[in-house]
Amino acid sequence: MATPLKREDEYIDALFQLTLNAAGADSAYELVASLTPEERADFVSLADSHHVVVRGLNVVRDYANRKANAEVANWALAELEKEHTRVSTALVYLQAICEELEKGNCPTTVMKSLDHYPDIGSDLDLYTTADERSVMKVMTGKLNARIEPRSWGDRLAGKWNFAVPGLKESVEIHVQRLGQTGEHTGLARRFVSRRMMKVTEDKTYYVPAPEERIVVATLQRMYRHFYFRVCDILNSAAIAESGELNFEELKRATMAAGIWPGVATYLNIVSDHLKRYRGTPLNMPEWVHSDARFGGEQVKPKAQFLRLPVMPHGAALYTYQITHAAFSGDVPGTFRLSLLPPLASVAAVAYRITGSDKGVW
Repeated sequence: MATPLKREDEYIDALFQLTLNAAGADSAYELVASLTPEERADFVSLADSHHVVVRGLNVVRDYANRKANAEVANWALAELEKEHTRVSTALVYLQAICEELEKGNCPTTVMKSLDHYPDIGSDLDLYTTADERSVMKVMTGKLNARIEPRSWGDRLAGKWNFAVPGLKESVEIHVQRLGQTGEHTGLARRFVSRRMMKVTEDKTYYVPAPEERIVVATLQRMYRHFYFRVCDILNSAAIAESGELNFEELKRATMAAGIWPGVATYLNIVSDHLKRYRGTPLNMPEWVHSDARFGGEQVKPKAQFLRLPVMPHGAALYTYQITHAAFSGDVPGTFRLSLLPPLASVAAVAYRITGSDKGVW
């Protein structure tokens, strides 16, 4: 992406204003309205990376209509129509894939993808308690999907990616494991044993319970990628404030898995961003704040996203997790986690040499 860092910071700030405080997003609208066609393309590309194209441009279009700016309104509408088509098409395929997996004795939940709605991500994330053979039988046999190349990290994490004919998005299936090294098995089974039904665009899917939806967001952001997107803040705030999230159950389950400090910190970061852009923090128990290791002040815009320093913060959470696994007698989990530092080091070297870590991570 060619957006200069200074402008990129402005765009991320504008996306937060548009999605978290639509009523007070005048300056964000004025920024978008002032952009050249090339700059608007960059803005939409960044919004797409943060999975908030629809949620952001809906507000831009509303402002443009109120201000009688037909040019901006028509531009926003055209972008929205393209995205609506992509999302609706993906949902049709997602329903068909889930139905075939269920028929093939592969109990499945849709992770993260439906949390973005009315947006959707660049791939469709699923988790199943079935074994690899059953998943392959459905995906390659029933759906004629092509297995994408797997990195060492994918193999360790029990993750498979598929290209389904006619579907633009990749289908990512986590098989029996979750976590950056596939260290979570008991925690992962909760994604099916506690799953719930969700209706989106008249289609029905199984999704994780609210507690597991926060868990998977934490695993991805605090233990794997170490960066946040606007949608992470937006989606998690909606889950936490829905009235359906049981904070005590969330703590109980993640304490047992050794990741409660990461979960509390994740929620604290979400809360700090809400306070900054909405004026009020996340409505959650005070003990969640007190258990957090740090807050949103540690997350800074860099290279398209909001980056969390791996050192010392990511390393500290990793150290707590592997120590907890070792003292809990989780030998397989401890072994898998011990492979993370060398794998991450190889990935970093590969990135510096080739510009890509896909073969490793």
